[in-house]
Formats: sequence, C-alpha cells, structure tokens
Amino acid sequence: MLFNSFEFLLFFPTVVGLYFLLPHRLRWLLLLIASYAFYMFWRVDYAIILVISTLVDYLCGRMMDRYSEEDRHKRKPWLWLSLLSNLGILFTFKYYNFFNGAASDLAGLLGVGYAAPAFELLLPMGISFYTFQTMSYSIDVYYGRIKAEKHLGIFALFVTFFPQLVAGPIERAGNLLGQLKQKNDFDYDRVTGGLKLMAWGLFKKVVVADRLAVMVNTVYNNPTDYEGIPLIIATVFFAFQIYCDFSGYSDMAIGAAQVMGFNLMENFRRPYFSKSIKEFWGRWHISLSTWFRDYLYIPLGGNRVLKWRWYYNIFVVFLVSGFWHGANWTFLVWGALHGFYQVFGEVTKHQRNGLAQSLGLTKSARVYNDLQMATTFSLVCLAWVFFRANSIGDAWYITTHMFSGLGESVNTIVYNVDGLRKSWLILGQTPVIFMIAVTVILVLLVLDWLKDSNVNVSLNLLPSPMRIVAYGTIIAFIFLFGRFDETEFIYFQF
Repeated sequence: MLFNSFEFLLFFPTVVGLYFLLPHRLRWLLLLIASYAFYMFWRVDYAIILVISTLVDYLCGRMMDRYSEEDRHKRKPWLWLSLLSNLGILFTFKYYNFFNGAASDLAGLLGVGYAAPAFELLLPMGISFYTFQTMSYSIDVYYGRIKAEKHLGIFALFVTFFPQLVAGPIERAGNLLGQLKQKNDFDYDRVTGGLKLMAWGLFKKVVVADRLAVMVNTVYNNPTDYEGIPLIIATVFFAFQIYCDFSGYSDMAIGAAQVMGFNLMENFRRPYFSKSIKEFWGRWHISLSTWFRDYLYIPLGGNRVLKWRWYYNIFVVFLVSGFWHGANWTFLVWGALHGFYQVFGEVTKHQRNGLAQSLGLTKSARVYNDLQMATTFSLVCLAWVFFRANSIGDAWYITTHMFSGLGESVNTIVYNVDGLRKSWLILGQTPVIFMIAVTVILVLLVLDWLKDSNVNVSLNLLPSPMRIVAYGTIIAFIFLFGRFDETEFIYFQF
C-alpha cells in the first residue's frame, strides 16, 4: 500500500481511530494485523518471508539471551544463524541473478561452459530495510547491548511496523521495541504535528518528486537523444527528485508514527547544504549511514587503524552501501565514487586548505562555505548520474556529453524564444510546469537554508489567519499540481 494512494487515505484514519479506541493490551495486535495487511496489499505470498525472518530472529535472540556475555562463544552460532538466514534471503531475491549473470559473462570470456539457471523472482518490497533492521537486533543482543524480546507479538511488530516497514527509517531495537510497549494517549498537538509532517511529505512526493520525474525520465530513458543543458537539468532535477521522494516518504513515515505516539529517528537533515561528502553522509539517509557506521565501519577498525587501512575501511563501506542499493554495476560505481570522494578528501585535506588560504578564499567564511557547498553538490550530482542511469553505457554517455555544445545551447536559449520553448518541451513539460518545478525547488532550498541557519520556520509562530493561509496554500498545491497516479517511491525497489 502506498502512502500516496486512496487506499492509505482510508486505511490510516481507520487504524488510528481503532488504536485510540482499543484498550492498551490489544493495541499491539491491531498494529501487527494492520502492518501485515499494509504489506500484503502488494503481494500476499511475500508476507511468508516476513514471517520466516521474524521467527528465526526471535528464536536466535532468545537462545543468545540464555547465555551470559562471558559465554559469548555459545551465542555465536545463533548469531550466525540469524545473519546467514537474513543474508541468504536477501541474496536469493536481490543478488542471485546479478552474480549468476556475472559468472555467466566471465565463463563466456574464458570459453568455459556455464549453465546455472536464472530465477524470475519479484523483489519483495522493503527487503533490504527489514533485513538490516532485524540483523541489527541480533547483533545488539549478541553483544549484550539489549536484552532479547520475549514477547513474540511485540517483536513481530518491531519487524513489520507499517509506517517504516518498506523504506525506513531503519530503526534500532533499543529505540523502537520499548516504545511499542508503552501506552500512548491521544494528544492533540502531537497528532496534528504528525499530520502536518505527513502533509509536507506528501507535498514533496506528489508535487515535487513526481513532477520532476516526468522530466528526468524523458531524458534518462533516452539519453543519447540529448546533450548539454538538457542532461545537466535532468541530472540536477533528479537530485531533487530523489531527495523529495525519499525524504518525503521519511516525513510521512515519521509523521504517521508520531500520530500514534511513536518517535522514529530523523532520516534527512538538509543534505544539499553540506560542505563535504563526509558531512553529506551525516545528513542523507541517516538511519542507513549510521547502520553501516556501527555494524560495518567500526567492526572493520574505523579510524583506529593505520592510515591506509582507514582509507580501505571507508572505501569498502561505501562500496557495500552502493551494492545495498541495487544489484547493478551502476550502484557499485555510485558507491565507489562516494568512497573515492571521501578518501580523496581526507588525503588532500591539508593541501586544499592551504590552497584556499593562498587564494584568499578563507578570508570570507561565507564565500568559502558557499564554494564548498557548490562543490559538494556538484560531486553528488555527478554520482547521481550512475545511480539513475539505466546502464553503465548510459551513465558514461551522460557524463561525457553534459557539456557538449554548451555554449551553443546557452546562446540558443538566451537569444532565441523558440529555442527557450523547445528547451522546456524536450524535458516533457510546458514552460508553466517547468517554472513551477523550479519555483518549488527554490522554496525547498530556502526552507532548508532557514532550518540549517537555526532559524525557526515553524508555521505555529505565525498568527492564526496566516497559518490558515499557509496550510491552505500547501493543500492547494497538492491538489492543483500533484500527480496522483500512485507512483511508487524510488526506494521501494531497494
């Protein structure tokens, strides 16, 4: 079930109403049934995978909890059972065909026979999210950071909690499990705050992301038809499409949980105002980046190792992160690019600071910060090409033709009205819709900048009439300019 669907418009108020009407002892059961119904709306049989993952991890957690931390060696087999079962499910459905295809290609190059069959399996919604969430639970129980959950129903709800089941945030058991047991009374301010956050997320999705998607898809699905400005515009638009699509989902997930009294972790923190790639990953998909930090980067040694090994750890984490996003060479290149960015940034940090000082850039902190943000955004956009492109070949074409004929394209657009009109039309939109998209992006940037500057932009600070106008404007934009074709969220495929 999609957040931006008519079905969810009926589903969510019904669940919330029953939640606050039922006695506390039955609420977990309601949420568990609702969560499975929410997931099975896509495909009923894939709920079996959720059940298997839940039962295996529940059993492993309980068995590990039988032994003290001093007997960690007795816990280890159960940890491995949990990890291997989750990774096995993930490999079968998400990565088998990728490795099978790679092995077949390699065998062809070597002239060796290879006949392993490919599986035509539909990737279950959110499989990467809930497997990572349950693996973190098992690891935390193994190291004694949390106690194993004894209540099977509560644990099952932790795995399947519908607001964040299919696209996060990837919650930790230490944060969510306890909340699922607490009694939440109806609180007007909390409920209305959650609904406002959901409305803002819906605005990002249907007005911004889905509107930009039309222009992005027009170019990226046929990249060889374009060069220069259309490729640049489509790439920048994709940067905001994926930001609004994913952060919009996170806003709706966090808001929906907040309505019922649960606090999910922040997943985005104005990432396009980052001044370095390292800072960007502290602001983008925070639940995933902190997961990799805690369960991969630190176990590899983090930065408490020799410098070359530290760079290796950084690169490996980003490479795995890219592969987590999809079984495709484009995602591996995307992850490798971000790993290279961060390693290169660390290696050249002193030289870059010295160059900035010699050029006098550091004399104006504002100019220097703006230059850093522009550079970081440009590098992120370059990497987004590989994330969005349908193949490595398409990505290579786009990156090598983005600046082809740029001067001629600028002259055509600036000095030729017909050229300006065509430049919009080839992106799949009329000039009016194009300008609305640009305007909304600018509004988003202004709001993010205000928040990043610690300026309180809460509408609650406005007088009541102005608040009504502001809320009315958002709702009007949603209905006037939103695309209600129930487009899936980008991260559902991961």
